[in-house]
Amino acid sequence: MFLHKTNFLMRAIYPNFVWRKSFNEKKIYLTFDDGPIPEVTDFVLESLEKYNAYATFFCIGDNISKNPTIFQRILNNGHSVGNHTFNHLRGWATNDAIYLENISKCQTEIQKNGHHTKLFRPPYGRIKRKQANSLLTDYEIVMWDVLSGDFSQDLSPETVLHKTIKYTEAGSIVLFHDSIKANTNMSYSLPRFLEHFSSQGFQFSKL
Repeated sequence: MFLHKTNFLMRAIYPNFVWRKSFNEKKIYLTFDDGPIPEVTDFVLESLEKYNAYATFFCIGDNISKNPTIFQRILNNGHSVGNHTFNHLRGWATNDAIYLENISKCQTEIQKNGHHTKLFRPPYGRIKRKQANSLLTDYEIVMWDVLSGDFSQDLSPETVLHKTIKYTEAGSIVLFHDSIKANTNMSYSLPRFLEHFSSQGFQFSKL
């Protein structure tokens, strides 16, 4: 079970995390977790290009290592990237030292591919307060305002699209996944989401 829209309580408990941006501009901040993945990330990049849309990709270090050409394509297309750990670790279930080292390993992989980032998103949105405090000196911890639910096998593509459109507003940070698991729902909903908000005069910006 998950919330499509992040509530006030979550933002209040973790005020130092980035949940959404300013409501004053008609901008939406699309983010994609878990790539880069062959074909899936390529589809996302092609969809974004059609709408002159920019996004932020929170990449798994191991996937960068396996797919450096796709990672470079993300950067070449003008998007931003963030750290999503090297092995998609769940912070609540991982020793602090191991967790922080895994993030550092991902950062090394990003830098090895000619880039640097201060953006970090914890896999599953799960991170201990002590882990977060250790990271906040060097990173912005980016969460989300709207969770598409594209990863859920219990949701139809149509439901993913409907819910994501329903809860998105100016300044929303919206989370999709460029993963194999999410591909069916994401590949249906993303182009239609882009079309819907583009027709209303929204811009899609990177973090």
